[in-house]
Amino acid sequence: MPPFAALDLGTNNCRLLIARPSGEDFVVLDSFSRITRLGEGVEAGGVLLEAAMDRTLRALKVCAAKLRRWPLAGVRLVATEACRRAGNATEFRARVRDEAGLDLEIIPADEEARLAVIGCAPLIDRSARRVIVVDIGGGSTELTVIAPDPEAPGGLRRVDWVSLALGVVTMADRFGGGDVPPDTYRAMRAEVSGRLAELVARVDLDRHIADGAVQLVGTSGTLTTLAGVHFDLASYDRDQVDGREVAVAAMRETAERLRAMDLGDRGRHPCVGRSRADLVVPGAAILEGVCDAFPVASLTVADRGLREGMLYEMIAAHRASRRRPGRRGGRHGR
Repeated sequence: MPPFAALDLGTNNCRLLIARPSGEDFVVLDSFSRITRLGEGVEAGGVLLEAAMDRTLRALKVCAAKLRRWPLAGVRLVATEACRRAGNATEFRARVRDEAGLDLEIIPADEEARLAVIGCAPLIDRSARRVIVVDIGGGSTELTVIAPDPEAPGGLRRVDWVSLALGVVTMADRFGGGDVPPDTYRAMRAEVSGRLAELVARVDLDRHIADGAVQLVGTSGTLTTLAGVHFDLASYDRDQVDGREVAVAAMRETAERLRAMDLGDRGRHPCVGRSRADLVVPGAAILEGVCDAFPVASLTVADRGLREGMLYEMIAAHRASRRRPGRRGGRHGR
């Protein structure tokens, strides 16, 4: 089967995966990731800044060149919270189409949450009573509560979900991300847990959490960075992080270590780097706010999410269409 491609243009990062199906999974043929901070300033001004659009277009042109190298059966190119919120997102899409030759699809938060769950599905414990998938992005954080259910599509039934307009970039813009005093960090956590109060009341997971029957799956650069620091990796290694279970207490200790560092020391850590140095602490505060609201003992770290969800879905649709005579599969985004 020919390869497929999925691009996730977030508030902070531009990421591309090109992969060929292999059994029930896929093999990555090419990838790209660059921090562009497209959403820088959107929280304050409501529009994408010229410099941020220019940075992002440079990254998208690299992606376009990679896409042209492969005979792709399907492509999906999505943009998320920064473009959902920005008043000039339509103009930015037109620039991307004209200058990079790519047709971006601005997806709603509901679709973003759904695709993240599909991407994380291989890590979900089907024996859990409930599973919380948290995706901490640059401009928003999505939480989806799932019930494993063999009769539901994919064996997973969505119980409830919420999207918070709080991500690592927006939190850094509001509270700062360099030297973060303890009281500021506590305010960040409280902001998140307070916003989750309605979801907590609706899903009523206290009994399941007390029984140890709730799995928390976290997907984001925040989670993988914290895990890399926790495991004391000499450099980030996906194979040492993806799918690992970590005690929440250990993640809290790691978060405090990073908060207490100055910005320079954080940036010199091999699992953080300068590009994430001012974002990892706001991200850690979001994670701790989630864990304050849902006090589970451990979490599963996922170095996968939206792009993988798009790939799994395109591959499944392509295979289904090939089984129907006269139908052709794949979705093209350019």
